[in-house]
Amino acid sequence: MQAVQIQGTGGREVLRLVEEVEVPQPGAGEVRLQLEYAGLNFIDIYQRTGQYKLPLPFIPGLEGAGVVDAVGAGVTEVQPGDRVAYCMVNGAYAEYAVVPADRLVPVPADLDLAVATALMVQGMTAHYLALSTFPLSGQHTALIHAAAGGTGRLLVQVAKRTGARVIATAGTAEKAALARSAGADEVIVYTEVDFVGEVKRLAGRVDVVYDSVGQSTFAGGLDCLKPRGLMVLWGQASGPVGTLDPQLLNQKGSLYLTRPSLGAYIAGRSELLQRAYDLFSWVRAGQLDVRIDRVFPLAQVAEAQGYLEGRQSRGKVLLRPV
Repeated sequence: MQAVQIQGTGGREVLRLVEEVEVPQPGAGEVRLQLEYAGLNFIDIYQRTGQYKLPLPFIPGLEGAGVVDAVGAGVTEVQPGDRVAYCMVNGAYAEYAVVPADRLVPVPADLDLAVATALMVQGMTAHYLALSTFPLSGQHTALIHAAAGGTGRLLVQVAKRTGARVIATAGTAEKAALARSAGADEVIVYTEVDFVGEVKRLAGRVDVVYDSVGQSTFAGGLDCLKPRGLMVLWGQASGPVGTLDPQLLNQKGSLYLTRPSLGAYIAGRSELLQRAYDLFSWVRAGQLDVRIDRVFPLAQVAEAQGYLEGRQSRGKVLLRPV
């Protein structure tokens, strides 16, 4: 099969399309998929550069969707021919992938597999951030950075379902329009004005900051929080945040800080299915808009990661292995 392999970490030049990779065989409790889509995520870039270390060589991509091709011993969750999606298992930049059966989510027949792929990492991240990490309600005001991106735009929509007031940031007027179309109450173009000053003008301070940008927004985000507010640092698109003296949280009003990740919020199969099925049902009811930005062929994987890395995306970026 064709697959992208990384034999040494580094820049996008280490992404090599290999034509003759052996098709993986499912073991006990595992399933082989013929993949139709693989999702691109920033964690793929962190793994490629070595910021998140994996044994070499490896096939990147921790999110995909396709059709069950073969099942290993003891598998009861799915059968050959089923349409399924998954995340948090590496190996999706390929024509076939082997995935533990209990990590697979059956996809309804009327849901596009591209949309199902887009909902795995980004959709379930938006779900846990707004409903579990800080359970929003109509009494809350949230600041959401990078609100026009794949996850950010979904997060705005899920946050608005709770009745919360949403202040969003975006880097351009075009991206600001995407955040508004998702339902944001206010949108700040942070390249034109100081977002801290604008947040204080619009809302005084906020209950929670959802920050996927990291280095360039973190300090300002702390200044936007009410006493005992929560900073949810869930990404680092602009680079990692430096060393933090916990005393700073005290000085700024007994603030809370968390660094969550999706794996901890879908650790059990019941929680995985609950989050995925919520998202699927909202999409099918026309209550959640999933924007597929671009679909690249597998051979253009370096260009695809560059598009994501350059923060050009305005929705989900996918690879098409077949």
